Amino acid sequence: MFSFEGFVRINTFLTGVYRVAFLNLLWVATTALGLGVLGIGPASYAMAKYIDRWLRAGETPPPARVFWRYAREQAGRSMLISWILLAAGAVIVTNVFHATSWYVQILNVGALGVLGITWSYVFPVLVATDLATIPRQLGGALLIGFGSLHWTILGATVVGATWWLTWQLALPLLVLFGVGIPAFAVGLVTRAVFRGLTADPAAESGQANPGAEGGPHRPRAALAAR
Repeated sequence: MFSFEGFVRINTFLTGVYRVAFLNLLWVATTALGLGVLGIGPASYAMAKYIDRWLRAGETPPPARVFWRYAREQAGRSMLISWILLAAGAVIVTNVFHATSWYVQILNVGALGVLGITWSYVFPVLVATDLATIPRQLGGALLIGFGSLHWTILGATVVGATWWLTWQLALPLLVLFGVGIPAFAVGLVTRAVFRGLTADPAAESGQANPGAEGGPHRPRAALAAR
């Protein structure tokens, strides 16, 4: 027999699963409404912001109510970042399949991995830090990805295994959770990274500010310095 606390934990877990699925559907809808190229950046920003505030601040407002607002917050910058990454991806994939030299192909496969790491972390960086320019935000994404490489590899392995299992055993679940799974995995990594960065100033000051506004801290200075 389950205790009451056990049922609460099960309910919390299932609610989280439902929330990830709903966020995935909202991401797909926003991307489709933006005809892909115009929508993928704002949709990725909105998902990253919701997951960041969920995992770091415990905020879980109704996803549909806030997702569209989040998507409009930095629509221009998030679209520009997505265009840069999509253009880089198109060049790299073309080189992988059409380069005449095998070592050029290998270099481009490595570049594709770097691009994947950048794409994974750049929207959480845009959400959670005060880095002002796109080059610094892209650099911050690479810094997190390679600075926490063990977590990046572990997360990629778990996501890849989960995708493979759902592809083999329950393909509809891959449609329902496809983007939500890696987004949540990235959120777990950035939660640990950003908490570590924001803990240093708090430790140096020796006290917290009880009157500060709620929400996760933005680790601007620490991330820029590392």
